[in-house]
Amino acid sequence: MTAPVSVIVPVLAASERLGACLASLADGAFDGILAELILADGGGTEALAELADGVGARLVRAPKGRGTQLSAGAEAACGDWLLFVHADTVFAPGWPEAVRRHIVTAPGRAGYGHLAFDSTDKLARMTERWANLRSCLFALPYGDQGLLIHRDLYSAVGGYPPIPLMEDVALVGKLGRRRLCSLQITATTSAQRYEQRGWLAQGAHNLSTLTRYLLGAEPERLAERYNRR
Repeated sequence: MTAPVSVIVPVLAASERLGACLASLADGAFDGILAELILADGGGTEALAELADGVGARLVRAPKGRGTQLSAGAEAACGDWLLFVHADTVFAPGWPEAVRRHIVTAPGRAGYGHLAFDSTDKLARMTERWANLRSCLFALPYGDQGLLIHRDLYSAVGGYPPIPLMEDVALVGKLGRRRLCSLQITATTSAQRYEQRGWLAQGAHNLSTLTRYLLGAEPERLAERYNRR
């Protein structure tokens, strides 16, 4: 198999967490499955350009906003498969094998990771269980779980919309249950927002934001509310 996967990471600045993300993605380069690594920059610093050059990534410029950045990265990608990964998400070792298996066994479906948090708090385990149950029962994985999708399927459903929040929900909503499945890999993401705000408070805030979006609230207003401290 040739290297068919373009990995796309939306970024704003170089950070320690981004470094961990990129280090985990290096497994794909060693494995030979990685066609390219694209950093979709929403207005980062010169350090980000230096980092991209240092790790052999392409830097794609886009207006700030995760949906806009992901869309720009996908448009620039050359791989047959697109793997979208948030900058604070780290894939567990062995992920390239899981991706290869998905490409062979489920070419018409998009795949997502099993969510974990980089926290020892017992409420982190509860939140993980709920997130993974939500993904399974309601076909509603979030972007921090990663998303692997063939470019033809991505194009067929219209790709990521250029919105600042809920772009992940919008895309998987168009895919539907029959075109989604688990990749059987762990995607560990940052618990910083939960630890700053409180696990229960942040969980309630996330649920409220999702409900408002599904009821028709504008993503721009939701983004302002979501990021308010």
